[in-house]
Amino acid sequence: MTSLMWSQTSQQEKLEERKAQIQKEIRENEKLLQTVKKKEKTAVNVIVIQSNKIKLKEKLINTTERQKKLLGNDMYINQVKINKLKKELEILKADYAEMIVKSYKSRSEESRAMFLLSSENFLQAYKRAQYMKQYTNYRKMQGEEIKSKTGELIVYNGKLDVQKKAKQKLIAENEKERLSLEKERQEQEKLVKSIKKDKNKILAEIKKRQQESRQIDRQINRLIREAIAEANRKAAMERAMERAKAESKAESKTESKSELKTRAKAIVSSSSVSSSKIELTAETKLIADNFRANRGKLPWPVEKGFVSLGYGDQAHPVYKTLVIHNSGVEITTDQGSNARAVFGGEVASVIVLSPINKAVMVQHGDFFTVYQNLSSVSVSKGDKVSTKQSLGKVRTNSEGRTIIKFLILQNTTYNNPQSWLYNM
Repeated sequence: MTSLMWSQTSQQEKLEERKAQIQKEIRENEKLLQTVKKKEKTAVNVIVIQSNKIKLKEKLINTTERQKKLLGNDMYINQVKINKLKKELEILKADYAEMIVKSYKSRSEESRAMFLLSSENFLQAYKRAQYMKQYTNYRKMQGEEIKSKTGELIVYNGKLDVQKKAKQKLIAENEKERLSLEKERQEQEKLVKSIKKDKNKILAEIKKRQQESRQIDRQINRLIREAIAEANRKAAMERAMERAKAESKAESKTESKSELKTRAKAIVSSSSVSSSKIELTAETKLIADNFRANRGKLPWPVEKGFVSLGYGDQAHPVYKTLVIHNSGVEITTDQGSNARAVFGGEVASVIVLSPINKAVMVQHGDFFTVYQNLSSVSVSKGDKVSTKQSLGKVRTNSEGRTIIKFLILQNTTYNNPQSWLYNM
């Protein structure tokens, strides 16, 4: 029971930490929402941010519900303890009362002396004296046990009172959040109704953005294939150099470095190099294995923010039948935020998508991470980067939103970044 209570206390602490984190995210979301509203940009942006706020409030309510359930379990355990202590106290008090009555009846010094003097021999007298001493000690011990259990009962009753108040507080908090959530939903419904008349305009804008997105994806795919081919050529050249040295030695020739390189190039040119899959060396395999081992633990590509568009086919926030395809995740963050590497690696490419839109591609063995929608870049091709190192500034678009698009690929296969990033 003690072990169970300790476990539940530990869970309560974790839930309290999670609740504090969600409340912090809600405050940041509210700040972002007010900023967007002040800039009087499209209502769709407000809906996206408000949708995230609604999700956070739902998480907060669920977390508080779990806290309430755990607290209820604790209260039940404490009530069981109280009932047990009460029962033990009743037995102890009854036993003690009976003992007091007997002591009262044989209270005179004369009766005690007669009890000893009536012994048949010295050994019996000694045993009777020991019995009287033990009886006195036992009575004293029972009195102390009653006192101890009474104190323990007071403590558990106090705990139960505190828990009852805490539970009432959680119920009140949840009720307040439910009312707030209902208000948020009503506001969102009003916004949705207000923009449905602009359906054709929104559809045209989405079509344009999807075309731009597909064009960028094609450009990134081409660059990744080039990076794969380059990595494979480099690995093949290293193997060819080793082979050229071995052949030269077997032929008892002494060739210069340039001659060996020429021989190696001839070997490489006679073999095809894959552009779809990296042939891992011992070093790149170790990097890839380390990256894979951190699935679900990678830090976010920005310090804070929320997923405003998930991976794959996503429903439009207003027109639910309208499907938007996304090759990565879009994370809305604060203006002026830095994009940061989610894992150590080498910059494979710095991509200029337009004069105001850049991207950075980082290689981790046969994995690639892409950080898109940057206004400026602080790294160059070939640079070694470490986890959380800044790669550049995230761009704020014409609608006043600061969004980074983040992609993860293994060779040319797209992965869902949400399954790789921590607590997403």
